[in-house]
Amino acid sequence: MKCATQRQFNKYSAAGNKKIITLIHHNMPRMIEIFLKNIFLVFILPIACSKNNSNSNPPPPSTVDTTFTNPLLQSGPDPWVIQKDTFYYYTNTFGNHIAIYKTDEMSKLKNGVPVTIWIPPSNGAYSKDIWAPEIHYLQNKWYVYFAADNGANETHRIYVLENSSPDPTTATWIFKGKIADSSDRWAIDASEFEYNGQSYLLWSGWEASVNDKQNIYIAKLQNPWTIEGNRVMISTPAYDWEKNGAPPQINEGPEALINPSGKLFVTYSASGCWTDNYAIGLLSLKENGNPMNAADWTKSSTPVFVKQPQNGAYGPGHNGFFKSRDGRENWIIYHANSLPGEGCGDERNPRMQKFTWNADGTPNFGEPLQIDSSIRKPSGEY
Repeated sequence: MKCATQRQFNKYSAAGNKKIITLIHHNMPRMIEIFLKNIFLVFILPIACSKNNSNSNPPPPSTVDTTFTNPLLQSGPDPWVIQKDTFYYYTNTFGNHIAIYKTDEMSKLKNGVPVTIWIPPSNGAYSKDIWAPEIHYLQNKWYVYFAADNGANETHRIYVLENSSPDPTTATWIFKGKIADSSDRWAIDASEFEYNGQSYLLWSGWEASVNDKQNIYIAKLQNPWTIEGNRVMISTPAYDWEKNGAPPQINEGPEALINPSGKLFVTYSASGCWTDNYAIGLLSLKENGNPMNAADWTKSSTPVFVKQPQNGAYGPGHNGFFKSRDGRENWIIYHANSLPGEGCGDERNPRMQKFTWNADGTPNFGEPLQIDSSIRKPSGEY
């Protein structure tokens, strides 16, 4: 049925009324017929047209995107993220500079644009091989810890940048210098954490000047760019699963993790990153233990996060941790290769997934999730 225009409607209505008057004197049945037609034009037809028009273009259904897929980026070795206020600040190894992504939702990291915050000098002690930057907010300022060398791996040391701006992607970063204990040995993968009111620094380093193994060290911090006292070794490669690809034997990428009851753990990555068996291990500090006492730490005899070839996850490791936007969920971020034999290069890509806590208080990371499959977004992001 086609709907009448207003002009047609007026025409039909006027004609109908005229016919009603004329036919009253001639033929009552005919009059009734025409009268009913006018009733149709005046009342029924407009209603039908109105309903027909309102349904011709129904509004599109409202949908909410509640999932994301790994990897978060095509490339991103040594991922790190920190949350402050309503934003997350993410970085990873770029090799020749340091850059930060800013996003209000980690599931939309790929939509962000990295902002370069520091470019090294063209030569010198910290001009090459810029590895594993981590951004931390300490004493109302931003700090970035990173490893660098002069082009020779044996010169790798840890350095610190500082920024007093509320937003670390703005203003100027100041180079604070090298951070080291008195031994000043080879060092990479620095990570700061606070425990019982004391600030500490974790890193991976050599015991002497020979690259036979990488150990996990800890030291107290006097301030964000100064170590207080000497380092203490809390982990060295001991189990077979930590020695794949050796020599050298490797423990690296340490990260502190505190459970809801206040128990302290340190995750670390073990075996050569050039192998598919790179994996995450776990250190646990005993109750009321002293982080600076090596005897107070216990190492898990088996890794807690390992490769899953069927899920496109080879060599998962070098992780960090963050909370969902609403603070209700715990998430791990890590890198892995999507195919076997890709080694330590830029093919390593960042991924994230939710984790829980076991009955004994230890973290339960599960297994690396399938790439390109739908994963529920962190709570507060949908």
